[in-house]
Amino acid sequence: MATQQRRGTQQATAKRAQAHGLMKAVQPSAELAAIVGPTPLPRTEIIKRLWDYIKENRLQDAKNRRMINADAKLRPVVGEQGQISMFDLPKLVSRHVQ
Repeated sequence: MATQQRRGTQQATAKRAQAHGLMKAVQPSAELAAIVGPTPLPRTEIIKRLWDYIKENRLQDAKNRRMINADAKLRPVVGEQGQISMFDLPKLVSRHVQ
């Protein structure tokens, strides 16, 4: 009986270890990989690395901090718009991951 309980506990732990939803590692597209790196990452980490890049390169608009000005490296990810809202970042990331 104790062996069956341990086996059940091990299976439950193994299921929890698998990443789901936002924590599941996804493969970034070539355009996005130029900024965040080529390895599969959770969406949360991709957004974090995007923000690090935006802050490092001072791409937030000086007057309206909610807006992000795309540079040459970020433009393929955001599309033809020169400026995007920070609230659009997750939607844009979804288009560039598999």
